[in-house]
Amino acid sequence: MKEKNLILKKNGLAVLLLSFVIYAAAIAGVVLGAQRSKLLMGISIFVLCVTWLLWPGLKVLRPQEALVLTLFGKYIGTLREPGFYFVNPFCSAVNPAAGTRLRQSGDVNDTEAAQAVAAVSSATKKISLKVMTLDNNRQKINDCLGNPVEIGIAVTWKIQDTAKAVFNVDNYKEFLSLQCDSALRNIVRIYPYDVAPNVDTTGDGIADEGSLRGSSEMVAARIRDEIQNKVEEAGIEIIDARITQLSYAPEIAAVMLQRQQASAIIDARKMIVDGAVGMVEMALEHLNENQTIVLDEERKAAMVSNLLVVLCGNHDAQPVINSGSLY
Repeated sequence: MKEKNLILKKNGLAVLLLSFVIYAAAIAGVVLGAQRSKLLMGISIFVLCVTWLLWPGLKVLRPQEALVLTLFGKYIGTLREPGFYFVNPFCSAVNPAAGTRLRQSGDVNDTEAAQAVAAVSSATKKISLKVMTLDNNRQKINDCLGNPVEIGIAVTWKIQDTAKAVFNVDNYKEFLSLQCDSALRNIVRIYPYDVAPNVDTTGDGIADEGSLRGSSEMVAARIRDEIQNKVEEAGIEIIDARITQLSYAPEIAAVMLQRQQASAIIDARKMIVDGAVGMVEMALEHLNENQTIVLDEERKAAMVSNLLVVLCGNHDAQPVINSGSLY
């Protein structure tokens, strides 16, 4: 099923004015027929009864709106250009998602306000061609290491082919929401939350440093492509997909935080020790070069120990002054 662009003259206003003229003439005919001719009166009453049939054929389209028209079950075309049209009064507009209001989870919203909007949408059956955003709720998914993470995405999309959107799937809004959930799970299972050794995220057989946290742009691009492949048949174009929230699941968040803190402490301690050793070596070299003081190996070991304690300690050192002799 491919979209057929229906090009009609924008003569809706002329038909509307014509119907008013016919009604005025028919009313005048009823009045005159009651006085002079029963036949004229009967014809005028018949015209009054059938002229309203012109009104269902009047269609108003605003910019970025479309109307998919069928005639006795057959697809005849789509109106895309804004204007006031008159179409076959027996044509019916089709939009199976007219009453569907997407929440963040993509379900139908049952609130009273949404029902009121849905009633209006159901009456018009117009399809929006505007760029829209689907913001799915957070999902709990296991990454490639089995760690549960919570992740949410925002998908920017629009209708590209109205015929495919209406006739190829039952409800294109719910279809899009479900495909977003499926694509998100497929991609997240490939990546670890953070950089992990011996993990291949590209499928080339070589371990890399891809991760959900560090490669968010690449992950989002793969999610967008995955969704696009799934919704192509529904005539939907995925413009962009972005990760809106990413975190460990609550049941392991505290443990993972302790792990990150421990890793940060180890890295900091390593840096402190490397710097302290360099400073001790520099101090000993300066003492030897300047011959300021000559120390034996035992005194050098004691000096190195004291300096390392001072430089690597968490608190300020409390010096002890030795007032005795050197030996």
